[in-house]
Amino acid sequence: MWSDFTEYIIEHYSQSSGIAEVAVGHFLQVGCDLKKRLEVDIIMTDIKPYHDSVILDDIRQPDLKIYKDAELIYSIRPPEELHPYLEQLSDKLGADLIIKPLSTDSIHTRGKMNLINYKKAVFYKKSK
Repeated sequence: MWSDFTEYIIEHYSQSSGIAEVAVGHFLQVGCDLKKRLEVDIIMTDIKPYHDSVILDDIRQPDLKIYKDAELIYSIRPPEELHPYLEQLSDKLGADLIIKPLSTDSIHTRGKMNLINYKKAVFYKKSK
C-alpha cells in the first residue's frame, strides 16, 4: 500500500518545486522514499521531530517560510483535529492537499475532498 501511495505522489508531483509531509511522527517511509526517488525538495515536519530529517513545526501555527515552495501538502494518519489546519495551510500556499487517514477516521475539512483509490492506496485529495 505505501509503495502505491508513494507512486501516486511521484506520478502526479514529480515536476513540483516542493512537497511537504506534515505530522510525520515516527513513520518516515514515504518521505524518505520520495527523497530518494525525486529531484524535488521534500520537507518533513512534526511538532516533536523524531529524526534529524524532520523539521520542528506546529501545524496549528505553521511557519509559512518552511513550506513556501510546496505544491503538495500531505499527511499520513493525522489526528482528525489537525485536518482543518492542514486545509488552511494548503489554502494559504495554493497547494494541493492529500490526507491519508486511518481507515476508521473521517475527514474534517470545510472544503470538499475527493476520495482517491489508487491501486491499494486509499486517501483524500483536494486540488488547488
